Amino acid sequence: MSVEPQRRSQLVKAAIIEIGSTGSLDVTVSKIAKRAGVSPALAFHYFGDKEQLFLAAMRHVLTVYGTEIRTALRSEKTPEDRLRVIIDTSFSPTNFRKAVIASWLNFYVLAQRSDEAQRLLSIYHRRLQSNLVHELRPLVGERAPGVAQRIGGLIDGLYLRSAINPQDITGSSASAHVQMALDRELGRQT
Repeated sequence: MSVEPQRRSQLVKAAIIEIGSTGSLDVTVSKIAKRAGVSPALAFHYFGDKEQLFLAAMRHVLTVYGTEIRTALRSEKTPEDRLRVIIDTSFSPTNFRKAVIASWLNFYVLAQRSDEAQRLLSIYHRRLQSNLVHELRPLVGERAPGVAQRIGGLIDGLYLRSAINPQDITGSSASAHVQMALDRELGRQT
């Protein structure tokens, strides 16, 4: 990896860690740059401003999430198994950790005032909905879009709940809650 991509990567990862440690976007580019071991001027040179750096951090989070989902789906054959993998991966240790959860919470807040953040969040929602609908359709037919919306909303809601009360929920307990909801949607009362 050449120097520029390596520095960008360091800054993106430092931004995620700093947002996780403060729980908000009230971190300075200077503090992020210090954690990354680069100058604030270099951070501004690469990203322009803090919002662009944060958006790059969320693109990284989404890329890691997407890669993990695609990798996990390769070994699953049935629609139900694929649904369960999507749910489990959403709460994996890579995706469901303090820094990433704080980043998601702040991403939702930023999307209220930033068109670019809103666009990126919309892409995430559409992909999750599409993936869930694709796997649900053979199992629940025309109910698939509604079921997918409820499952996706529950995934997002458990992230938000964890950001507010991290001691109340773990990745495995969050996944178990969504798996139970899926069982109910599939007509399997638990």
